[in-house]
Amino acid sequence: MKAENPARKPFVARGSGVKRCDGCRLPTDACICQWRQLVAVECEFWLLTHHNELYKPTNTGRLILDSIAQTRIFEWSRTEPSPDLLAALQDERYSPCLVFPSGDDYAHRMLERVPGGERIPAFIILDGTWRQARRIFRHSRYLHHLPVIEPNRKRSSRYKLRRSTDDAHLCTAEVAIALLEQVGAREAAAHLEGYFERFNERYIGSRRRWAKQERQQRHSGGGGTQ
Repeated sequence: MKAENPARKPFVARGSGVKRCDGCRLPTDACICQWRQLVAVECEFWLLTHHNELYKPTNTGRLILDSIAQTRIFEWSRTEPSPDLLAALQDERYSPCLVFPSGDDYAHRMLERVPGGERIPAFIILDGTWRQARRIFRHSRYLHHLPVIEPNRKRSSRYKLRRSTDDAHLCTAEVAIALLEQVGAREAAAHLEGYFERFNERYIGSRRRWAKQERQQRHSGGGGTQ
């Protein structure tokens, strides 16, 4: 399925000068595109992505888009939701639900199991930092009627590219892996997990090389960084 993926724009931040692959957005010497493959599953992932996340090379929502065929991405807005998202929410082929940790004030919306029946489960994953995801969940009134499902967390997060105050907070790709395991799509879960692990390993290796180059430049009197 074609994703509603906004056009890319230059990423401006630390590391923005690094030459990157147009596919995986990793540095060209760490490209993982050779392992990119779409796997079909009997559910869908709808990534509701904070605008600050769309172009970050460390974003893992892109790994789902590159691995699971039934994935769509929508840019989040509090007051002007995507017309494509609103249309998808009204599509009777799907049984959409928000993916978020359980909470007492919306306990009546929590699902104990993955939606069944004839409709296709559609998992709406809030793609951003934990603070951003919480804001999306609280302030998107057009989502407040939806049921909520919490992913089964069998292990702590292995995402090492950003710091979190809680190891129980999974990154976007890890949330999708957990949900794929819950629906019994184990091969797809293993494929995404392998792709995620390669991403983690290659990106960390690249950061170490950047740090080494910066140290060498400082010691040699050079002022530029990549």
